[in-house]
Formats: sequence, C-alpha cells, structure tokens
Amino acid sequence: MAGERCGDDVSEYLSQNPQLARWVDSFRGYCESNKQWSARREFILRNMEAFPAVKPGMSGDSGGLDRLLSLSMAWANHVFLGCSYPQAVMDKVKEMGEGIAVQDPPVHRTTKDGLTARGKRSATDEGDADGCVKRAKTAANEAAGRPWSAAQKCGPPPQAPAEHQPFFNRLYKAVAWKLVSAGGFGPNLDHFEILRSCVESCKQTLACVFVALKDIAGLPAGRTQKDGHVCEIRCQTVYMGTGYGRDEAAAKAMASKEALKVFQGRKVTVKICRRRYKGRDVEDLMLLDDLPRTQGFPPALSYPFQGEQPEDGSS
Repeated sequence: MAGERCGDDVSEYLSQNPQLARWVDSFRGYCESNKQWSARREFILRNMEAFPAVKPGMSGDSGGLDRLLSLSMAWANHVFLGCSYPQAVMDKVKEMGEGIAVQDPPVHRTTKDGLTARGKRSATDEGDADGCVKRAKTAANEAAGRPWSAAQKCGPPPQAPAEHQPFFNRLYKAVAWKLVSAGGFGPNLDHFEILRSCVESCKQTLACVFVALKDIAGLPAGRTQKDGHVCEIRCQTVYMGTGYGRDEAAAKAMASKEALKVFQGRKVTVKICRRRYKGRDVEDLMLLDDLPRTQGFPPALSYPFQGEQPEDGSS
C-alpha cells in the first residue's frame, strides 16, 4: 500500500506540472514496464536536488543529468533484474533510493540485506557514481601502467560471442526503431544520445574511454602531431566504435556515429577479432555488420580481457 501511495503522490505532482512530466517521461526506456518506469521516475525526481546543474528541459547529454540517469538505471537494474555492481556503487544507489517503495518487488538470489524487499534501491560503484565513462577511463589508465609479460593471460573466452549475441540482437531492433522515428540515419542526428538511449532501454550502459591523440601508438605520423582526442565506445566489453575529435565531446560524438553505422546492415554479429593494443596483436570482442571490410580496425584504447585466457605467446 505504501508503494501505491508514493506512486500516487508522484503522479498527482506530475499532473500539476505537465511540462516536467513530458520532460522526465522522455527518459523512459523502450522496454520499461509501467511499474519499472514509475519507480525509476520517482528515483530521478527525488534526486534532482542533489544535482543542481540538472534542470527540467535539458538534454540527456548534459554531464549531471547523464550521471543521474545512469544511477537511476543501475538502481532499477538491481531492483527489477537482480543486477549487482561494485560495493561502492551499491552503497551510493542505496543511499539515493532510500524511501522509494516498490510494490511487490521481484526477489533475486543476489539481493543482499533485503534491499528490494523493503523497497530500497541498490547501489552502484562510487566510481559508477560518476558513470561508466569515468570507470572506463580509470581502468584504461591503470592498464596503461602495467607492463605486458609473456606469461600474462588475456583475451575473451571462446564462448563470449555467443553469450553476448542475444543482447546485441535486442539492441539492433531498438536502434532500428529509434532511427525510424528520427527519420533515418544521417549526419545531423545526436548520435550519442540515440545510442545511449537504446542501450539503456536494453538495461545496459555504454563505456567510453578517452585518450589524447598524440598518445596513440600506431597512427600515421602526421596525425600523431595534431591536437585532439580519441574516444572508444564499448558495451558489455564489446567494442562498438572509435572516433576522433578536437575535444572529448567531439570524439564521443564521432565514435557514436561510427558505432551506429554498424547497425545499418541486415544484422550485427559479435566476433573475436585480432587488432592492435599498445603495440601488440590481441584478440578482442568486436561488433560487426554483414558488410565486407575494406580496412583494418583502429588500435584499441582499452582492453578489458586481461587475465581471462592465455595469450598465443607471439611477440
């Protein structure tokens, strides 16, 4: 009953503020049920005060709003799907979700301390508090400081493509419908926002890694002398696209555009492919379309598979 009362209060408040209602409803995921969205919407509205830069009407590509939406998705994923995150993230979302009651929440084996049973939210990493972008950037920086060794184990497991393929099949459909509603793929779209919203509608988040262009090994000499940044986008450790730009925002926009190009074919396929990372050939998980490739892959900026399977020993 408490859950119903809380939801009724939010609905009544939004009915009196139609402009706010239209704005917050624009963040509803493609696959979210009424029950899931009602709870996540309350999470967003309750925590807006903690993000002073977030104002009704602003776009989802704004830093503070992106962080709030990512935390709301992490909380909803935990409550409704049983997803778990690093403890710092779980603690953060638990704090932000205090007082939100979910009527008849599902019970998951991974649920700890009865959080969902009491209608409280789960948390995500403190690093996740700043979103997947910061976590990925930190991981890449840490990896850059570790030397390769012949005995080091790395690489995605052989079954990884089959495990990830169902998710990207769903994402392919979500992107297709999103592009239809946007009038088709084109240069004037907000490519990152389209990709982000589709991924989050499938209950996942994007990870972006940024590196200064001059620090990338293996690029043509002329390009390494120029200022700028490179962005790499992954989802569920699967590489999706790389983009170059004068700053991080421009690089992210270009990487998103390249990632969306993959969805223009008849299907997308997750495969293990060889590419360069820090001057070495490694096996990486890649999202590919059904069209023949005329050139190789850009060098990887991050490598999330260290310690998973033996290297081939080549040097």
